[in-house]
Amino acid sequence: MDPLVATVVRLYKEAHAEMRDTVRGMDPAALTWRPAPETNSIAVLIVHTLGSEGEVFRIARNAANSRDRDAEFRTGVASAADLIALLDAADADLDAAAPQITAADVDAERPRRTNPPETMRYWMIQNYGHAREHLAQIHLTKQLYESGSRGVGTSGRT
Repeated sequence: MDPLVATVVRLYKEAHAEMRDTVRGMDPAALTWRPAPETNSIAVLIVHTLGSEGEVFRIARNAANSRDRDAEFRTGVASAADLIALLDAADADLDAAAPQITAADVDAERPRRTNPPETMRYWMIQNYGHAREHLAQIHLTKQLYESGSRGVGTSGRT
């Protein structure tokens, strides 16, 4: 396996483990709560993060990419068990996809959505940063919820 791919997979799995630990035991109200307008719930942040990461790994392999980014922000997933199952499935997807990504794939320039082409090395590193940003938002949202801050409901968008 390409060393960069192996490292990115390990780092994603570490982030997934932290997400699992964060949501374990949380009730649906906490998982769908938003701290303010134009913010997202923990459930949305996880579903969106996994959608983005899966997209990058599909692009790297030149696999079909049917991601519906907008749907990630309307997710109906609201239980900790369902989110943990999604994280487990994402880990399994990474394990299946990573060995298929070659050094040539990592160096290949490919477009992503409406963005100009960049190397897959760029997209993987950029997307891991995106995942960590959302992990921080997940932690902050949980802290705000547990502090009794007033939120605005259950939907949002980044």
